[in-house]
Amino acid sequence: MSIRSSRLAGAARAALLTALLLPVATPVLAQAAGQDPEATERTTQLDDIIVTGAPFGISAEASLIAVDVLDEEALVTAPSGTLGDVLSGLPGVRSTAFSPGASRPVIRGLAGPRVQVLTNGMGLIDASSLSPDHQVAADPGEAVRIEVLRGPQTLAFGGSAIGGVVNVIDGRIPEEAPLDGFDGRVTAQASSVDDGRSIGAGVTIGQGPWVMTFDGMDHRSRDYDIPVPAESRRQVEDEGEVYEDTGSTTVENSASHVRAFGTGLSYIGDQGFLGVSVKRTESDYGVPGHAHEDHGGGATPPDEEEEVTIGLEQTRYDLRGEWRFVDAPVDRVRLSVGYADYTHTEFEGDEIGTVFTSEGLEGRLEVVMPRRGGWNAAYGLQGLSRDFDAAGDEAYVPPVEITELGVYTLHRYDRDDWGLEGGLRFDTRDLDSPIGGQRDFSNVSASAGAYFKPVDSLFLGLSLARNGRAPTESELFANGPHVATRGFEVGDADLDSEKVTSLEATVHWEQGPWAADMHLFRADYDGFIDLRPTGAEEDGLPVFAYVQTDAEFHGLESKLDYRAWESGEDSLTLGLGYDYVRGDTDLGAPARIPPWALNARAELDLGPWTTRLTVRKVGDQDRVTDFELPTDGYTTADLYLGWSPDREQGLTLYVEGRNLTDEEVREHTSFLKDLTPLPGRNLRAGMAWRF
Repeated sequence: MSIRSSRLAGAARAALLTALLLPVATPVLAQAAGQDPEATERTTQLDDIIVTGAPFGISAEASLIAVDVLDEEALVTAPSGTLGDVLSGLPGVRSTAFSPGASRPVIRGLAGPRVQVLTNGMGLIDASSLSPDHQVAADPGEAVRIEVLRGPQTLAFGGSAIGGVVNVIDGRIPEEAPLDGFDGRVTAQASSVDDGRSIGAGVTIGQGPWVMTFDGMDHRSRDYDIPVPAESRRQVEDEGEVYEDTGSTTVENSASHVRAFGTGLSYIGDQGFLGVSVKRTESDYGVPGHAHEDHGGGATPPDEEEEVTIGLEQTRYDLRGEWRFVDAPVDRVRLSVGYADYTHTEFEGDEIGTVFTSEGLEGRLEVVMPRRGGWNAAYGLQGLSRDFDAAGDEAYVPPVEITELGVYTLHRYDRDDWGLEGGLRFDTRDLDSPIGGQRDFSNVSASAGAYFKPVDSLFLGLSLARNGRAPTESELFANGPHVATRGFEVGDADLDSEKVTSLEATVHWEQGPWAADMHLFRADYDGFIDLRPTGAEEDGLPVFAYVQTDAEFHGLESKLDYRAWESGEDSLTLGLGYDYVRGDTDLGAPARIPPWALNARAELDLGPWTTRLTVRKVGDQDRVTDFELPTDGYTTADLYLGWSPDREQGLTLYVEGRNLTDEEVREHTSFLKDLTPLPGRNLRAGMAWRF
């Protein structure tokens, strides 16, 4: 099937499905009369609950799984960057740090297809999980809230969430009307280390039951500065050369430019809403340390290697609605449909090298039952149809048509001092490639948990989960040079589903000025899919093959906060955080497992001023696999100063010094850690106006 015909077929599927679902959604319009007090209460409490992972919503303090939330207040002053970079530093979360234009979250040592990145609870339908040099088609600059769930107890999102879920919520489809008929935000910031400039804006306008949104953002940066030579001492010495510290330099080909803009329209009644949106994302970025060679018969001389740049384009359409019922067997019904057309083009100099396309349609229907006697229940159906194609020198994965279907149910029973929860999901996944062949998989996933509150201030939880993940198209059908990972990758069409049994203990504690959160976890994998060197060489590259082995991951994540002083809205808070993960397989240590990290924080709120000092210590990592070098630890310090007369609304001005000691920072989770460290000392300043 040609790209053009595939896109036309996808558009036809989107139009057909929308036409079929609109009659189902009509009740939201018909029920616009009659106020539902419970619905109003649910809306006002939305900001206090976690909306990802539990369709009936629970608070973070009552969650059996590890959850972190970045709300709008944190996001409007967050550094401009890709999703992995903005989230890196949360407990158990790191970044693939491939370049300023491409970084994906790493959760508990797992990355790629094991971490599901969502937008408003729906898949991105991009190709970011295929390779670390592929950008995520969702930018933190668009978000009003980001929720991060760590661990595999996320049955609402299927087997691809075996490591965790990151849900980027953009508010583009309004679910409630603005308080005074109009609200919005404007943000802008600049950074010194890369001459970065960012601007973003969004408005919501309400007129009667109709609410419309407009938003856009633009971020651009040049090559960034580092305090040391780009190539690490370990790699230079491993190559038998003498390392010379020539001081600070600039990482060539690390510039990036991303733009995104969209609009949404909702009809909001007293008992629900129905809305549509469209978004356009365009991005151009360089991939440092990533020059192509001729793999057809000899290497290109270094001075003739072409720099690789990437152009990303995606157009996405979404339909989402919810309607609620009064005194009915069903409390509410939610519907989400998303269609996306994505293109990722790799340029070698001025020439097009490889083009990756991903076009698909995803839908989700959830039915939430009324809460009765402390019992919550929800049932869901999810489907996906996606066409993937690649053409060019690095088309190491053949064209694949992917079809997925999942059904699930989630339950929770709450009493005053104890509770239970559980879930069950059945998934099918079919992959059909005219070159690689056809495979289909069926997986059953289940979870169960219990909590106990011996006193009001203490929450103790224990959860057990068994999840299955079907192999991806690259794990099954890859066969060719993949310069991003510096290897010739070979898939295995006979791979089985990956299974994991996980156990997690949770502690939430809050007593007076003290608050603590701790998660102790272990995950045992049956048929862990790993990319391992074979010792052979093809086209001048070492051959890596996907194999299955048993694996075990365990670790700890903890946070402790102490409110040292408080007077009205003024306060001084001290915080300490620690995370650690260790992975083992029958074939040895897995690649790119992050070392331990310790964070210390002091934050002073005094009148309109906020001052925050953060010190982060990351350990050495010397447990490595073949073709991987150890990584030295580092210590960084960041200092933030902000001024805001009203911390909820109005104007915020801020300045921040990052990596104040100009430390050499190399993330062990990055394929490029020995070729490009992270940026050096950086001064950034900005403003945010929320109205």
